[in-house]
Amino acid sequence: MAESNFVDYVRIFCRSGRGGAGSVHFRREKFVPKGGPDGGDGGRGGHVILRGNDQLWTLLHLKYKRHFFAGNGKPGGAQQSSGASGKDIVIEVPPGTVAKNAVTGEFILEITNHNEEKILLVGGRGGFGNTHFKSPTNQTPRYAQPGEPGAEAEIILELKILADVGLVGFPNAGKSTLLSVVTAAKPRIADYPFTTLVPNLGIVKYRHNYSFVMADIPGIIEGAHEGKGLGLRFLRHIERNSVLLFMIPCDSKNIAHEYDILVNELRCYNPELLHKKRVLAITKSDLLDEELTQEIKRNLPDIPWIFISSITGKGLDKLKDMLWNTLNS
Repeated sequence: MAESNFVDYVRIFCRSGRGGAGSVHFRREKFVPKGGPDGGDGGRGGHVILRGNDQLWTLLHLKYKRHFFAGNGKPGGAQQSSGASGKDIVIEVPPGTVAKNAVTGEFILEITNHNEEKILLVGGRGGFGNTHFKSPTNQTPRYAQPGEPGAEAEIILELKILADVGLVGFPNAGKSTLLSVVTAAKPRIADYPFTTLVPNLGIVKYRHNYSFVMADIPGIIEGAHEGKGLGLRFLRHIERNSVLLFMIPCDSKNIAHEYDILVNELRCYNPELLHKKRVLAITKSDLLDEELTQEIKRNLPDIPWIFISSITGKGLDKLKDMLWNTLNS
C-alpha cells in the first residue's frame, strides 16, 4: 500500500440514538370500557459499535467519512407493545485500534481481535409506558417516560500495529533491508535517513511451516518522545510488539551509548515498554574482521545479541532462531 494511504490517526464524530418514548394508552374494548393502562415501552436507541476486521490494516476508510449516527428508538404502542430499537451503527477497524475521547484524551476502549465488538457509545434507554405506573391509588396514570437522549462525542481512533517482533533503531540502521530479506515485504530502501515513513509488516517463515510477524518501525532519533523526527506518531506502534529487536550498525561510534539512547526514548514515552523482551542485532557486520568483532563484543549491553548482515545473509538463520525462542520462552 502506498505510504500516502497509510492512515493510523483519525478524528470522528459519533452519536448514539435516543430512546423511544413510552406510550400513554388505555385498553378499550366493546365489553371492557375501562380496561386500564396498557401503554408499551419505547425502544432503545442504537449503539455505536467498533468491530475488529483483520482484512484492514489502516484507518484510511475513515479519513473521508467522519460522522456516524445510530438510529433512534421507536415509541411504544398499545397492548403493551414495545417500540423497535434503533439501528446500531458498526464501524469496522483493524485490530490494534484504540479509541479515546478527543476532548479529554481519556482512553475508552481497544479492539485487538478479529470480529471483536465493543460499544463505543451506548444508545439511550426507551421510556416506560404508563402501564408501569399503575397502582391501587392511581389506576389511570396519564403519563409515561420520555426516552433517554443518545450520547455524542468526538472520538480519536489510533492504530497501533500488532506484530510479534518490532524493529527499533536509528534511521539507516538497516531495518528495512532486514525486513526485505527475511520476508516478502518490499519496503522502500535508500541510503538517506527517514526512508521509511510508515510501518511495514512482513511474515517471517520459520521451520516446520511456523511463522511470525515482523514490523519495520520508522527510525527513532534522540528526543523522539518529545515529538522530534517522526516522534510520537510512530512510537505508539512499538507498544503492540511482543519482542523488540534493537538494530545498531557495526560502524556506530558507540553501540552501547546508542542502545541506551533508544532505551531512554522508550522509557520516556512509556515505561511499560521496558518490560518487553529485547534482542540486539549488530547490522552490516560483513564490514568487520575478527579483531574488530571481538573488540565490539567487549562493550555490548547485557541482553541477547547477534552479529548479522542482510546483504550476505550472515547470522540471519541464527537471528530467526533467537527471535522464535524469545517469542516462545
